[in-house]
This record gives sequence, C-alpha cells and structure tokens, in this order.
Amino acid sequence: MFLDFQGAVAGRYSLERELGRGGMGVVYLAREVRLDRSVAIKLLPPSKASDPKLRERFLREARTAAKLSHPNIIPIHAVEEIGGFVFFAMAYVEGETLTERVRRRGPLAPSEASRVLRDVAWALAYAHGQGVIHRDVKPDNILLENSGRVLVADFGIASIVAGASGLSTGEVVGTPEFMSPEQALGEAVDGRSDLYSLGIVGYFAFSGTLPFEAEKATEVLAKQVTEPVPLLGTVAPLVPRRLAQAIDRCLAKDREERPDGPAVLADQLGHALEQRRDLPVALRAFVKHDARLDGSGVLLWPFIMLVATPIAGMLTQSVAVGFVTLVSGYTLVPLGVLINRARKLLNAGFGHSDIGVAFKAEIDRTREERAYGLGYGGGTLTIGVGSGMGALIMLQRRRDVDAEFWGRFWTGRFGRWLFGVARMFTSAKAVPASLTHRPTELALGMAAEQLYDTLPKETRQQLRELPDVVHRLEQDAQRMRARLEELQEALSDVGQRGTPGTPDPAIGARHDRIVADLSAERDLVQQRLKDAVAALETIRLNLLRLHAGTGSVRSLTTDLGLAREVARSISAQVEGFREVEEAL
Repeated sequence: MFLDFQGAVAGRYSLERELGRGGMGVVYLAREVRLDRSVAIKLLPPSKASDPKLRERFLREARTAAKLSHPNIIPIHAVEEIGGFVFFAMAYVEGETLTERVRRRGPLAPSEASRVLRDVAWALAYAHGQGVIHRDVKPDNILLENSGRVLVADFGIASIVAGASGLSTGEVVGTPEFMSPEQALGEAVDGRSDLYSLGIVGYFAFSGTLPFEAEKATEVLAKQVTEPVPLLGTVAPLVPRRLAQAIDRCLAKDREERPDGPAVLADQLGHALEQRRDLPVALRAFVKHDARLDGSGVLLWPFIMLVATPIAGMLTQSVAVGFVTLVSGYTLVPLGVLINRARKLLNAGFGHSDIGVAFKAEIDRTREERAYGLGYGGGTLTIGVGSGMGALIMLQRRRDVDAEFWGRFWTGRFGRWLFGVARMFTSAKAVPASLTHRPTELALGMAAEQLYDTLPKETRQQLRELPDVVHRLEQDAQRMRARLEELQEALSDVGQRGTPGTPDPAIGARHDRIVADLSAERDLVQQRLKDAVAALETIRLNLLRLHAGTGSVRSLTTDLGLAREVARSISAQVEGFREVEEAL
C-alpha cells in the first residue's frame, strides 16, 4: 500500500516513513513538495475507504478538524481524494505523545501536568465553542512538542453537535479506558463527556496509572458505567489537594456534577500555576544556602575552635580568655554570619516579610521532586530503617526537614530580631525589589516599613507603634487568606458531594444549610481580608503624604488607631474559629 499510495501522490507529497496506525487510518511522515515542509498524512486504508459509511466518517473527521484554528490544536492543511485513496495532510509535530512521556519518565510533576491539562482544556473549550465534541480525548491524542507546546490531535470521531445524527444513534465510539459513562452506554454526548475523558487523562498524568483496566473492552466499559473512580489523592497522595479535587470533579458519573466546561477547568489549573511563580534569584539563594548554617565550613569550625581556644589561653596565659574565645566562637561568630546574610538580602531590596513566602515556595518545589524520587527510580533504602538514623533518613527523603526547620527559625521572633540588627548595618538607599512574588498584604506592609525607616528620627519616635501595627495586620491578612482558601475548598467538597434530586427533603435541607453557613463565613472572611489590606493601604498612602509634606503625624496616628481596631476584630474572629474547631 505504501508504494501504491506514493505513486498516487507523486509530485505533491514525498512519503518518508510510517508513523503509526490507528482505528481509522495509517499515518505517514511526508514532505509537501510545493512548500517543502514536513507534514503528517492520515490515510484511510483502501479496504475501509470502499465502505461508504467509514469513508463518510473519515471525511467528516477531516472537514471538522480543518475548521478549527487554535494554538493547541494540530492544524489540517488539506483534505483530498485521489483515486481510491482518501486522506488529509496535517502539521507534523516533533515530540512525543503524553502516553510516551509518562511511560518513559513516570508521572508528570504537578506543575507540568497542570500546564498540559490547562492547554488541552483551552483547546477543548475552543472546539466546544465551535460546536465540536472531540469524543476521543486520551494521552495518545495529546502531543508534547519539543519546544514545550501542547497540541490536541485526531478529532477522528468528533461531530458537529448540530446535525450530528450519524454519531448520536447509539453507536459506541472511542477508547474504553477514557470513555465517559454516557458515551459507554451509547447515549448522546456533549462537552461534559470530553471533560470526563480529560479527567482520566489527568488521573493518568498525575499518577501514571489508569482508574479502570481489564482484559476485555466490555469489562472496562462496565466499570466506567457502574464503579466510582478512586479519588486521585488515594493513588497520588503528594498531588496538591486543590488539583486532585479538580480532577475528581471531572470524573463524576453524573455529568451534572462535573465542571461547567473546560474553560472553568482551565481557569482552575491556571490559577494553580500562577500561585507557583518563580522567586527572585536573591530569595532563592537565601532559602537554599544563605539561610542555613551548613557546608564544609560548619563541619570544620568546631575543630578550628578546639585548636584556637588553647592557643588563645596559652598566648594570654589566661583560662578566662580561652573560655571567652570558645564561647564567642560558638555563638557570636555564627550570629555574625547570619546577620551578615540577612544584611545582604536587605541590601538586595527584600525584607523579613519575604522569608515566609520564599520558604513555602521552596518546600512546595522540593515536595514534587521528592515525590518523583520516591515513586519512580527512588529505589529502596537498605540501611536500618528500624533505627533512629534510618527513620530520620526516610523522613528527610519524604520531607525537606532542613527547609522546614530553617523556615520556622527565620520566620520566628529570633529571625525577625536578626533582620532588625542587620537593618542597622544596611544602606538606607537599598533599592526595593520586585513585588510580583508577594501577596498584596506583604507588599503593602514592606512598602510601609521602608517609608517609615526613611522618616526623621523624631517622627519615627512619634509613630513608634507603626511597625507593630503593620506586622500585626500582615499576619491577620495572611490568616484570613489561609482561612478563605480552606472555605473555598470546603465549599468545593460540599458541592462535589452534593445531593441534587435527593428524595429525602431533610438531607437536602441539611446540605443547603451547610452550603449557606460556609458561604456566609466565606463572605465574612473575605470582608475581613479586604479590611486588613485596606488598613495597610491607608497607612502606606499617609506615609507617602507625610514624605510629600501634605500629611501630618496626627492624621497618621488616627489611622493607626483605626488599624488597631481592625486587627483586634480579626483576632477575635480567628479566636472564634479556633474555639469552634476545638469544640468540634
């Protein structure tokens, strides 16, 4: 067939080799002669082209896909019939399929999997907007270009929703392992069927496994219809909970319980990616190296001091001097090193408020790397796991214990004191760093502290309470932000386990009451977060006015009093949350 087909397209295409075979055709790599470019040609075998029904379906596939124009959809260049050959030419993608990537390297890191799924969701959202349902979303049809672009291929059994009678008459078309329950039953499908399939793709990308497998296709289809999909968190526990919940919602058996569309899913995944912004180099260097007392110098220093102490005592003929040398070497020198590193970060334009954000980002990043190492290629630990040392090693393999310890160290009172001392030795002209990695409250708080530090000493004395008020507002806003995220997740959980159409009115009423209570608390927390941020913004603006000569200390003192009231109100609410949780 290769030679016959090459003879038929000679002068237009030069076939190079076969790329693969699928249920609806053979794919060849070829060169388009006129434009001198590589293309992939999908050919319907002549034995099937003679069947009018299959021939029509194949042409419908090509014409449907050719109408789609999106950065994440492989474009169709031409649809042709030459003699007994029916084929179309599409762009050739240099890369690999998602199936090949996962089989070769194991599950994707959560950030990479989120990006891939987001791009596929964008493509599906566009196609659905054009009235096109893919019907065969699976890793084999998702191509990962070497440049990093994600492309959806093979709208091979897609149909135009309007007038798609040929594919809504009870035919079961698709790949069983990725079919939605309604598709497996041969029912009419819509875009939510593609969402279910994309959910299984996500399950595969995050975990490296499929939820349903069996020797026979009919057994897989039966499981798709009757068995609930295991929660992603149970098979891939290190996937962030919010991402796992997004995939779980796509896999609801009832299509009404799935997300409203792929665009909604893309927004959720995009939000998760935006939260993982890269930190500036200075902060990355600090959390990885400068914040820690490690390295060869730390190992050698105790031995150096053991040698230096008796030498100092002998030279001065004083035991006291030797003792002071020993104590100073073990306390003042390490303190001096840490203060100098804090001063270096301050000179780069960062402050103590940035440390918590930086350590959290570092811990999240290493959690992904450790999850990959443990699950794929991490090997087994052959030393005494039962011993204390073995347990510590296993703990370090699962968690970045060092980062967690130093994070608590630097974000605590002692770390704040070290930055306070370092600030006394810092240039007053330090350039503020980019604020893109900071939550709004930390960016405003740091700006206010920098403005305060540049005020005359007498003015700072009058406003001596300002740093404590700003710091308290920062902490309160962060507590409210964390609580808001918890409530959003709780509402998502309740929605996922909702009871639409339940025959028991009492259960339905209880469900509605829970949703109403959670929504009310979410709105209150959101308002408190706005109040804290607004108070910080007011303090910053009044400090700017004070610098410009249009503001007064008295006005700023009044605003500080109002800010303290906001902080007290938020603290009371946080305490109320704590008491309720303890009671429950």
